[in-house]
Amino acid sequence: MESQQIASRTAESSDTGLTRRSTVRITDRLVRSLEPPAYGNRVLFDDRLTGFGVRITAKGSIAFVLNYSFKGRERRITIGKHPTFTVLAARKQCEQFKLEVAQGIDPLERKQADHRAPTVEDMWIRYEKEYLPKLAERSGKDQKSMFEKLILPALGKKKVSDVTFNDCEALHRKITKDRPTRANRVIEVLRRNFNLAIKWGWVKGNPAAGIERNVESMRERYLTASEITRLITALDRHPQRSSAEAIKFMLFTGCRRGEALNAQWDQFDDSLKVWTKPAATTKQRKLHRTPISSSASQILRARKKTATTNYVFPGGTGKSLTDVKKTWAAVTKAAELFDVRLHDLRHTFASVAVSKGQSLPIIGALLGHSQTQTTARYAHLVDSALFDAVSQIDFALGQPVDID
Repeated sequence: MESQQIASRTAESSDTGLTRRSTVRITDRLVRSLEPPAYGNRVLFDDRLTGFGVRITAKGSIAFVLNYSFKGRERRITIGKHPTFTVLAARKQCEQFKLEVAQGIDPLERKQADHRAPTVEDMWIRYEKEYLPKLAERSGKDQKSMFEKLILPALGKKKVSDVTFNDCEALHRKITKDRPTRANRVIEVLRRNFNLAIKWGWVKGNPAAGIERNVESMRERYLTASEITRLITALDRHPQRSSAEAIKFMLFTGCRRGEALNAQWDQFDDSLKVWTKPAATTKQRKLHRTPISSSASQILRARKKTATTNYVFPGGTGKSLTDVKKTWAAVTKAAELFDVRLHDLRHTFASVAVSKGQSLPIIGALLGHSQTQTTARYAHLVDSALFDAVSQIDFALGQPVDID
């Protein structure tokens, strides 16, 4: 048999010794004729391409290898398994490896480094550990949901360095089909992670940068004066006083849901007129000190008389309320309010402030905005107030004026 003749003409090499002894012409026919050794493995080397060999194990697994010397050390790298690699393909890869060695690159070390290279899942694990705790609880949960439900299923196993712009754009397009706004948020989070990966030295460029965002219609829902009156009436009548008064407090302060539900008595001054929100409860993760209205102070004074915990709006267990969805659904139904979110109370607070002549910087300070562009969304309301003012002036100028 051909394999027996080869064995008689060729000294065998095992993984315990990399030195090549004698050679044979490696062909596809030869590879197909190889028979497994009784144990271990056997390596046959090519008689033309130095270091190129084929290895067969006792279990019959066949792979092509390259023996080479790098900085005085004998090395062996597996080129690929047969039949995925033909002899011709293996020779070409072998020549590429030999070229790298000539250029001072160790292909085995590079291959091992590639294997150790962090994946997108590794990137998320580090981000979750080092950066997620810095976010507000709600934002952290939202970003975790994005990764676990959308990003990791699509990109989790890919090496960070292998992720391309097309990969990120494809993910954006996929999510856009059903949730265009969500698709934008996912790319924002992914871009943030890759920016950190650049700082960590994991990648040189950001594949999530430059993706065209979906057009988002800015939601502008403000309660009218009559709607505000109906809402307050419904809140005053609702039996769940803690959640109802928490919602009322949000209306009178313009605060976020999490800020109200996590409010504690030691955050307010003795007069209950100044609220110092700790950084841990604000979206910007910065301490926010702001005066509150007399209506908000009145809610606090009434609640403090019967307070039994440090939480201003405790739940049944004495800990802070976790949500007010049921109460919100009930009072909006009773007040006949439609298409209104809890966050619209914050917008309503801002719109009322604008209507009373307050400037955007003042409103931004009350709402705890760290960037002027965030408050700028209310600029058109200022224009409306100015139009009313000039209309009144125009009307006044058109009237007879008594001159002494």
